[in-house]
Amino acid sequence: MISQNKAVSNPTPPEVISSWRDARLLVTDEFESPPVILKVEDSVVGTLGNFSASTGKAKSKKTFNVCAIVAAALTNGTVLNYSASLPPGKGVILYADTEQSDFHCKRVLSRILRLAGLSLDVHPSNLVFLCLRKFATKDRLKKIEEAIYEIDGLGLVIIVGIRDLAHDINSPGESTDLITKLMQWTDERKIHIHTVLHLNKGDDNTRGHLGTELNNKAETVLQITKDDLDKDISCVSSSHIRDRDFEPFAFRINSEALPEPAENYQPRQSTAKGFDYAEVSETKHREALELLFSEADRVSYSCLIGKLQTSYASICYSIGINKAKKLKTFLENKRMIIKEDKHYRYNPDFVY
Repeated sequence: MISQNKAVSNPTPPEVISSWRDARLLVTDEFESPPVILKVEDSVVGTLGNFSASTGKAKSKKTFNVCAIVAAALTNGTVLNYSASLPPGKGVILYADTEQSDFHCKRVLSRILRLAGLSLDVHPSNLVFLCLRKFATKDRLKKIEEAIYEIDGLGLVIIVGIRDLAHDINSPGESTDLITKLMQWTDERKIHIHTVLHLNKGDDNTRGHLGTELNNKAETVLQITKDDLDKDISCVSSSHIRDRDFEPFAFRINSEALPEPAENYQPRQSTAKGFDYAEVSETKHREALELLFSEADRVSYSCLIGKLQTSYASICYSIGINKAKKLKTFLENKRMIIKEDKHYRYNPDFVY
């Protein structure tokens, strides 16, 4: 019989012991700084073991910007303001496009080679290009993962259209799983991944929960913005960067359909700035929205704007009508409020 005064201890399974010990960090551990592979001037944009992103609205020329990054990496040179330095044994680049047809992918490939000053008659041995639009979502992800683990000497991976690797970019679980994949791939293979994701039409925030997770975990997030007055000019800035920030720069599309620096360009401050998620904390958003929907769980648009002004004033965030309209767009894009028929309801399960 077991004594009443003795605690019964169950043996811990060996696999559980192994799992937490694998993550243990000691102050005596030593690590080398991750190799820098991509810079803008003196600012570090990309290192091995991390991932970054280019964001922008439709037709902002995000793909042209990525072409410049790849061209610089192909030659370990400088294209536009990007300078690349892939270390020995890590000089292979994987480019995966989920959005465009084979015909348009070929145009992108040709543009990269022309930017790099390479021949169009011979495919470079250090570039693998995948066209994935015709495959199912799960197959796209599987093919990228297989390539990442099978290609020797891989250093840089470009994923144009990361949104197409998820069924629902507003799914918290699916978004977290996909970003976890990026972190796993970069850590285990010691590579850098650069992704491309669209911004919301109504503001300058990345789309859905996937965009939120990307902002939270990425080493650098570049934003490409089309000039309002000159459709051939796009400006590149950093919306998030772990290293020192760099001065925004611009490029134009020349007569050969290639991006080139737009000299002496002065970026203008946008007068149509949307609502940024950093303006109000998640806790304060919840407080204001719970107050707004405390009297009724459904609110019409005609009442919503005024109620947003009142409820957000209660958390010491006073806004005018125009700002309230931008806030409404932000809340809807982030699925913090959901439109059903002609009314809006609060979604307490949102992920900020």
